[in-house]
Amino acid sequence: MILSSRAPLAAVFLMAGLALPALTVPALAEPVTILHSQGETTIDAPVEKVLILDVNALDIAAALGAEPAGVLGSNIPAYMEKFASDSYPKVGTIFEPDYEAIAASGAGLMILGTRTAPAYAQMSQLLPTVDLSLGEKHFESVKANILSVGQIFGLNDKAAALVADLDARIAYLQQVAPHSGTALILVTNGGKLGAYGPASRLGWIHSELGFAPIEEGIDDRFHGGDVISFEYILERDPDWIFVVDRDAGVGDVGSSAAAMLDNALMAETSAVKNGRLVYLDPQAAYISFGGYTAMTILLGQITDALSGAAKAE
Repeated sequence: MILSSRAPLAAVFLMAGLALPALTVPALAEPVTILHSQGETTIDAPVEKVLILDVNALDIAAALGAEPAGVLGSNIPAYMEKFASDSYPKVGTIFEPDYEAIAASGAGLMILGTRTAPAYAQMSQLLPTVDLSLGEKHFESVKANILSVGQIFGLNDKAAALVADLDARIAYLQQVAPHSGTALILVTNGGKLGAYGPASRLGWIHSELGFAPIEEGIDDRFHGGDVISFEYILERDPDWIFVVDRDAGVGDVGSSAAAMLDNALMAETSAVKNGRLVYLDPQAAYISFGGYTAMTILLGQITDALSGAAKAE
């Protein structure tokens, strides 16, 4: 069979009696407007090269199976350790962008978050930028961010599935937690004790799940919590104590929360006596508390604790 060199490829296969090869057609990017904490940013999604300088957004991207073109180079939780490898270019830390690396990346979008939000004005001069900082309503913020990251990477269906999963986990706890008594969110930090209240990074345990706080007016301005003592804990005697080991969360070597709380005063509390002292995953609780996987870890721990307590009754 003699064919002209100008014969279309399809004609060649048809005349030869061969099946046409499957052709992979890339998805066409479409304009999408992302609403975020500092306004709105219109992009062509999916974006080919995305940089992420927010550990919560990185957690969400990982859960979606997305591959960022550059990531933060510090404070990456163990469950996302692959992003700490040299395979992923580093474009800053959890607090500070590396503008030189960002400018050289050729990326199409930057995702910032709560800790890097102050860099938004300068960053948006380099490339399109979205700020996925968390708002006052924690669960709604996390779910909105999941959907936004899904839009950015063109993974809308996966994002919707993650949101539905979170909704189911939250709905169960919102039915059970309000009837489970008082709770103290206890922070250990450099050998000191602190309490987190409803306005803290884990305040959703009170404000959105429904565990009653041990008192009103806990000061949530400090990362180590409102300073308290063992005597205070015994006097207030909460039904539940949820522990955040901040030192373990940030990788500081020191006395562990378990070692600190192993004493006679704590042994007299109702929470310890009834097996209701819950050590939350330190990195999920302190570092990546606004990510999908971090939330499933924390919600799962609380669900397991409540289920265990119910079986023991």
